[in-house]
Amino acid sequence: MQAFQPPRGPAAHPAITAPALSLRGISKAFPGVQALGGVDLDLYPGEVTALIGENGAGKSTIVKILTGIYQPDEGEITVAGAPTRFPAAIDAARAGVTAIHQETVLFDDLTVAENIFLGHAPRGRFGLIDWGRMNDEAAALLARVGASVDPKAPLRDLGIASKHLVAISRALSIDARVVIMDEPTAALSQKEIEELYDLIERLRADGKAILFISHKFDEIFRIADRYTVFRDGRLVGAGLMADATERSLVAMMVGREMDRIFPARQPVIGEEVLRVTGYSHPTEFADINFTLRQGEILGFYGLVGAGRSEFMQSLFGVTRPARGACRIDDKVAVIRSPAEAIRRGIVYVPEDRGLQGAIRSMPIFENLTLPSLAQVSRHGFLRMAEEFALTRLYAERLELRAASLDQPLGLLSGGNQQKVVIGKWLATRPKVIILDEPTKGIDVGSKAAVHEFMAELAAQGLAVIMVSSEIPEILGMSDRVIVMREGRMVGTYDRAGLTPERLVRAAAGLAHEEAA
Repeated sequence: MQAFQPPRGPAAHPAITAPALSLRGISKAFPGVQALGGVDLDLYPGEVTALIGENGAGKSTIVKILTGIYQPDEGEITVAGAPTRFPAAIDAARAGVTAIHQETVLFDDLTVAENIFLGHAPRGRFGLIDWGRMNDEAAALLARVGASVDPKAPLRDLGIASKHLVAISRALSIDARVVIMDEPTAALSQKEIEELYDLIERLRADGKAILFISHKFDEIFRIADRYTVFRDGRLVGAGLMADATERSLVAMMVGREMDRIFPARQPVIGEEVLRVTGYSHPTEFADINFTLRQGEILGFYGLVGAGRSEFMQSLFGVTRPARGACRIDDKVAVIRSPAEAIRRGIVYVPEDRGLQGAIRSMPIFENLTLPSLAQVSRHGFLRMAEEFALTRLYAERLELRAASLDQPLGLLSGGNQQKVVIGKWLATRPKVIILDEPTKGIDVGSKAAVHEFMAELAAQGLAVIMVSSEIPEILGMSDRVIVMREGRMVGTYDRAGLTPERLVRAAAGLAHEEAA
């Protein structure tokens, strides 16, 4: 087949047969989650390999293994054909593996040159840092990547794009053979993205093996030579970009049968509960418009950086919008704080239940009753019997598994912790419940219990907003779906006839259709 020729696209390297780095049979498990299951990955000198997959496919885990942050449970890593291990991040760096993340891991209080040579600064007599040589070598590296930056300048004075160039200069300073770019364009302007493409071309010409992680198909087809697709922690496809199409990659990303863990529902949609118009934030999201009715589950889908969680937190009063209006039961609601949101009948179950949703050192019953203290108090005094009664009610409804209700929350499994977080907000008797990644990191059995309970809540007339990165969950639970991309709504879809391919295409910017 003729070589793929996108605009300013990648060069083909048919003569190269030996990878700079290979992974074979890499597995990694966490409590209740098999993050990776026997995956392979080859990175070739002078080529860009795109790593593609949904959120939760295992991309971040493989990057942490490549950079020595995680250790694989099984499998082998080879560098230039020699088996090796990366017990720590420094070992990966010494082997020539470096990563440039969406948010650069640099230090604002140091100079540009100090950041570039942190941990391996040139030394002079008596082992002291040779500052003149370090600044000169930093200037040469910066010039090599096209950065007009003073090596003596504090890093805090630089913009995001310049910080990316400093991070790449650092990679070159250790003579990296493998450069990992994890969503590198997420915070860049179009001009800065073009400059990054130029830099990738130079790195490719220098013989670097580049692993490029992106949700943007236009980027992948523009710069990648090869692709590798992960799904649910497993390798499902790999090959040359010349042989790939958007359709084939999307099919590999989402080509799984719907899990049979979703309850059969016959939704009865009632009156309008919530109307949001023109909700906008200066940096996170813009022009969000939708309605929500009693008994409805409204799904929000999008890729990393879509702005879904940021919008939900604003709706809950954590941050304030720059403009926009919210009506609850057809009455204007100005939500300036979470306390006001709760009074108005909106509650939010956050994605990070450990940091934002619960206090792990506190007992189950105290966590569950925390937002409902007025219900279990008399004349300013807590009544423990009523606390236990309220907790027992929701523990039974959610099928909570715990040794006792005064057990510290942190001793429960992830799924049972999630049930407590959901229960504590339901105890406030809300009109609208926002569930942000409600089944993230929990086992299949707990997922099924959460889904059953969501269906029960909707059947009782509660209005549910569900943010999820799992396509089967979105399709299996939602009555309608809103797709967001880069802070904006790009589609509103009825459940009937909605396909995984259609969702992914909209979220990746491959389709901008909107169906009511």
